[in-house]
Amino acid sequence: MSPGTRLQKFLADAGVASRRAGEQIILAGRVSVNGRLVCQLGTRVDPIHDEVTVDGQPVRAKRKLYVALHKPAGCVCSARDELGRPAIHDLLPKEWQNLHSVGRLDFDSEGLIFLTNDGQFALHLTHPRYGVRKKYVATVEGRVDKAMLGQFTRGVWHAGEKLRALAVRLVSAGHARSVVELEMGEGKNREVRRLFESQGLAVKRLQRTQIGKIKLGELKPGRWRTLTETEIRTLLQEI
Repeated sequence: MSPGTRLQKFLADAGVASRRAGEQIILAGRVSVNGRLVCQLGTRVDPIHDEVTVDGQPVRAKRKLYVALHKPAGCVCSARDELGRPAIHDLLPKEWQNLHSVGRLDFDSEGLIFLTNDGQFALHLTHPRYGVRKKYVATVEGRVDKAMLGQFTRGVWHAGEKLRALAVRLVSAGHARSVVELEMGEGKNREVRRLFESQGLAVKRLQRTQIGKIKLGELKPGRWRTLTETEIRTLLQEI
């Protein structure tokens, strides 16, 4: 197979049209590559060096961005909130407002979250079939014992849905407060909080500390950094 990107994918990545609509644009004879009209769907282009035009207008691939953010508690993951609450996009440069969060953390939760304009990257990190694991540290009101942790790894039922942690570790336990580290795989809605709710316990603080092999580390609340090429490759290789 020749190197490069399929022309219809290039058009989709550039925001011209969906892949299917891009195919129709190509077949209609509206696309040129390096000054030559292209009407074949198997055509591949080099996004960096080839000059692509649609109806005579230059088309350039959008730069793909991958951002790691330490989401603070008390903000939402959507770009806008109908209740006027703070949003994670308020923490990013204005020119990055087109980025989408990869999964979500609820309003009261904090920790590591990724934002990107790469749909395939987002799908890989959120779809259960890829099995990208995520770690959380939960501070719980009340005492958690090892028997309860065993239930979490075997699975518990809550609101008609089975919830399960892949691994759990009791960091500390007291009568008033316990701290538990959990490793999760599926990413069901409020899954960690619901695990504890099933045992009559309330989570007072929930922080996501790791996605795949990428750790929150020293990133301060409200701060962000771009992922390195090595980190991106590592995340996409994890199954």
